[in-house]
Amino acid sequence: MKEESIFIIKSSGEKVKFSFEKLQKSLKRTGAEDEIVNHILELVKNELYEGISTKEIYNRAFALLKKKKSHFASKYKLKRAIYELGPTGFPFEKFIAAILKYSGYKTEVGKIFQGKCVTHEIDVVAKKNGETSIIECKFHSEEGSNCNVKVPLYIHSRYEDVKTNWNNNNTDRVLTKGWVVTNTRFTSDALQYGNCCGLYLLSWDYPKNDGLKDRIDRLGLYPVTVSTLLTNREKQFLLSRDVVLIRDLIGDAFYLDHLGISQVRKERILKEIKQICNSEKI
Repeated sequence: MKEESIFIIKSSGEKVKFSFEKLQKSLKRTGAEDEIVNHILELVKNELYEGISTKEIYNRAFALLKKKKSHFASKYKLKRAIYELGPTGFPFEKFIAAILKYSGYKTEVGKIFQGKCVTHEIDVVAKKNGETSIIECKFHSEEGSNCNVKVPLYIHSRYEDVKTNWNNNNTDRVLTKGWVVTNTRFTSDALQYGNCCGLYLLSWDYPKNDGLKDRIDRLGLYPVTVSTLLTNREKQFLLSRDVVLIRDLIGDAFYLDHLGISQVRKERILKEIKQICNSEKI
């Protein structure tokens, strides 16, 4: 049976044809050499069967990458690592604020704004070049959940309420855009409505070539949850101390010391972090 003729089950329950090219692309995104990528592709291809889940394919590829080099596996698990920021959406909001900060924005999280009708707590406020954007983050802690049209409908109404009051009371800075950011994907109706009403939409893979995964890879801004060497307890400790970007540990390993991590293990963790973030470019 050729791999192109095998149907697999996505986390949403949808049945789709297996894409050899998609798996190859996700493996190459980690920075793994062609020899490693081709070896893993061949092993996975030989283990495919009708009705295999995407989770099983992911777990197999992840394990094979981890055997080669842990930082390849860390980059491969990026999408799952973002889910691990949960169960609440607050670490995700801080993660988005951190990404925007490295893109030149001045950011604030959880700021209260007065609208014309009611007050609103805005997830992230981003300021740059005299303009302000207010950003709402829709976090899903389970795979297979997409962001439907109700979300941009709701957020657009909040944005308009804030904007009306803002325009009547602010002259020093322009409120230019409302954003909707999600760690999953937008449905077609959500994209159509959001684009029609002028919201800026950012999801795992939207806009094309500039979605979350592209920005994270391009800037090396990975969440602490990507690490394969830190335990879940250690990751949650770091998140509770507002350490959301793994690169922040490169210049300040204080938190690793605070966790009581041995010197040998700390050196392994820092080496992995530098490889994940391509620290020579930082």
